[in-house]
Amino acid sequence: MKLIFNPEGAKFLTKRKRREAGFTLIELMIVLFILGLLAALVAPRLIGQVGKAKQKSALAQIHLLATTLDLFYLDVGRYPTTEEGLKVLRHKPDNVPSWSGPYLDKTIPNDPWGRPYTYKSPGEHGPYDLSSLGADGALGGDGENQDVNNWQGAQ
Repeated sequence: MKLIFNPEGAKFLTKRKRREAGFTLIELMIVLFILGLLAALVAPRLIGQVGKAKQKSALAQIHLLATTLDLFYLDVGRYPTTEEGLKVLRHKPDNVPSWSGPYLDKTIPNDPWGRPYTYKSPGEHGPYDLSSLGADGALGGDGENQDVNNWQGAQ
């Protein structure tokens, strides 16, 4: 048995105990390699789910705004005009005496990509059109770039 002097603790350590005191470089490299493999396999799947989650979030917000617009309709007898926009759900317009809002507790949300929702009344697909242009901010698209709207949901 070979003894090695440890000046810090003034103890003699056997070669076996010294090896048990920590990890070797090879052990650390193996662990890092395994973690890297796991990250490479899992990360692309998680990133794909983020786009779907944003689409679902936009659709849920559109449904919430549509319900709020219906409450406005029940009180006022009409949907807000394009010029009034969604802001009348929070702030009383001067020319609407039967307004019973605010219809939203918080500010009008932006879509999950940070842009305001598009509102048009009268709409081409119903009494109003409410939509988000998706991640790319342009009409149409596939995947995360798909438009989300109140007449078809996530296309």
